[in-house]
Amino acid sequence: MQTWEYMTAPLLIHATKQILDNFGVDGWELVTVIPGPNPEQLVAYFKRPKQ
Repeated sequence: MQTWEYMTAPLLIHATKQILDNFGVDGWELVTVIPGPNPEQLVAYFKRPKQ
């Protein structure tokens, strides 16, 4: 059975692609993005297979 590990990270609107690309290189898959504590920030939820 596949198990997963999860992570949350802030996303700044002006650097979203760069931030997501960096997590993707490390094997993280984006699950969802929700509004953060202020209008210029989002929170991304990631998962990747646990080893």
